[in-house]
Amino acid sequence: MAQHKSAEKRIRGTKRRTQTNRARTSRMRTAVKEVEAAAASGDKKKAAAALRAGEPELMRAVKAGVLSKNTASRKISRLAKRIKAL
Repeated sequence: MAQHKSAEKRIRGTKRRTQTNRARTSRMRTAVKEVEAAAASGDKKKAAAALRAGEPELMRAVKAGVLSKNTASRKISRLAKRIKAL
């Protein structure tokens, strides 16, 4: 256990940040899954709409520090590539 007041404070902050980051990660993954599901169904319009909704979610994760910029860009690029192939 923490021995100092500042260490206890850091533990509380870490718990809060962990909850927030898990929620952001979950939202991001859900958005990606929705795009993938729409692409798998073969409906190009639905898939494109899902990508337009999912891309900001990925970039929000980058802004929050949950994901690196290059990783998000790579994911968006690959999703867009799949949709374009439909």
